[in-house]
Amino acid sequence: MRYSKRYIVMTIILFLAVIIKFNGIGNKNEEVEAFRGAQLERTIWNPLIAESVNEQLLSVLVDNKEMTNLDNGIYMDQNLNIMVPASTLRDSFNCSAHVYDESELLIEKRSDEITFQLNNPEVSINDEKEEISSPMTYRNGEYYVPMETVADKLNFNYNWNIEENKAVAVNNAEEASILPPQYDLRDKGRAPQIKNQGRYGTCWAFAALSAMESELMPEEEEVFAPDHMSLKNSFVLKQADGGEYTMGMAYLTAWQGPVYEADDPYGDEKSPDNLTAVKHVQEIQMIDGKDFEKIKEAVFKYGGVQTAIYSALKSSQTNSPYYNSDAYAYCYMGAEKPNHEILIIGWDDNYSKENFKMDVEGDGAFICQNSWGEGFGDNGVFYVSYYDVNIGNHNVVYTGIEETDNYDHIYQSDLCGWVGQLGYSQDSLYAANVYTAEGRESIKAAGFYATGKETSYELYVVKNFENEDSLKNRVLAASGKVSNAGYYTINFEKAFDVEPGEKYAIVLYITTQGSERPMAIEYKADEFTADVDLKDGEGYISLRGEQWESTEENQKCNLCLKAYTINR
Repeated sequence: MRYSKRYIVMTIILFLAVIIKFNGIGNKNEEVEAFRGAQLERTIWNPLIAESVNEQLLSVLVDNKEMTNLDNGIYMDQNLNIMVPASTLRDSFNCSAHVYDESELLIEKRSDEITFQLNNPEVSINDEKEEISSPMTYRNGEYYVPMETVADKLNFNYNWNIEENKAVAVNNAEEASILPPQYDLRDKGRAPQIKNQGRYGTCWAFAALSAMESELMPEEEEVFAPDHMSLKNSFVLKQADGGEYTMGMAYLTAWQGPVYEADDPYGDEKSPDNLTAVKHVQEIQMIDGKDFEKIKEAVFKYGGVQTAIYSALKSSQTNSPYYNSDAYAYCYMGAEKPNHEILIIGWDDNYSKENFKMDVEGDGAFICQNSWGEGFGDNGVFYVSYYDVNIGNHNVVYTGIEETDNYDHIYQSDLCGWVGQLGYSQDSLYAANVYTAEGRESIKAAGFYATGKETSYELYVVKNFENEDSLKNRVLAASGKVSNAGYYTINFEKAFDVEPGEKYAIVLYITTQGSERPMAIEYKADEFTADVDLKDGEGYISLRGEQWESTEENQKCNLCLKAYTINR
């Protein structure tokens, strides 16, 4: 059957070549009746060609990033266009891509805007319309657009290789940056609601959840509860005590939240006990070292970026020598450490340095959203100079927000998350966490923190764990590398089935360049982590994966290494 279909396809190609060759023959001044084969091509031959292409392995390669019809749902439609999911465009074509009102896809790169309308055979490029043969379509819960059109409008060279059943797009753009000089999420309908933390020290929770809300927009407009994050975490913490971004990361990666604001209104100093997470956070990336280009790219592609400044202002009612209330412009250049979490929602490279009270070196500012209500700044928004000493030093982006049916179970022993780091004064080590299956399950993924940039990992599974000797029976489940510090969930290439009561181990071999302690751990570090429980975990570490030591007994800590399973 495969041979016969390939034979059909080759016959069709030859037939079409004949059509192309002979359809143009004749006197140019003569009126020639349209060749009836053109209609036959569309109605008969195209479906046959598309069927043959789709039943084989169909792949797409965009600047060395590969997608297939097996993993990403790409397909050839009956106009012989390769259709790719809109959700893959951001990472494959390195652009901003968002769906508005369930009907319009906006793609942005540099200062260009490309707009597709659902079922509309036109594409708009910077407000100029152009006809296309395949419109944006919706099927199986996903929006699809023609790859060739996207590639062409984003200045990629596109090729279809019929022998390899592969479409290839290579970037031809000369510009090093994908970013415009000015960008504001408010203009794009991607900035979250302005909120007010009031008299509590909960800016960290507001910034984290506002960043999540922004990342989901415009496709989803949710309002999450800072009350729950600040009251229902695993730290010994009151709302007046303040907090910081790693606390929010721990709460979210432990699936303790988020919950909806409507279910836990802010400011009453209480939170219901029966609320469960309405989203599962599976990936959080951290951008360190004032890498302004990466911060802007994260805003552009994902949404609001959580960051920290030193605020000499205490509320919207106070004044500061570092804040120009007329221009809503702030810049601090002293030695104080950050004390306030805010949300970056845009930037303006040309924002005048004259707006700041401080004598700054040049123009430029981040557009930031505060949590002091609409009475502060420009309806809750202000400008922080690129030359502010703290802005951009530590930044958090919530890049993996999933639905709660992604996995059935999470196994973990690190409810306080990344409190400290462990290692052998080398940039790599082995770490293993042992868990007991609650039912007939399949281990699908594992989660861990990369404690620095350029972290490589190998993940293994050990079934039927009995003691440390069992760890030599580890089977490779996944390997790879991540560019930024943060929390990552890695799906396994194949699932590992476990039975009720079976003990199993997740083993991580982690390497973080330049680090002497690459493994994130939870331990009793201060009064906020005084409730850390070492009895809920069974962890081991090893330098070379041969001799192992217990982290609970010898290091008095839990390893930050989670497992995710589904029922079977």
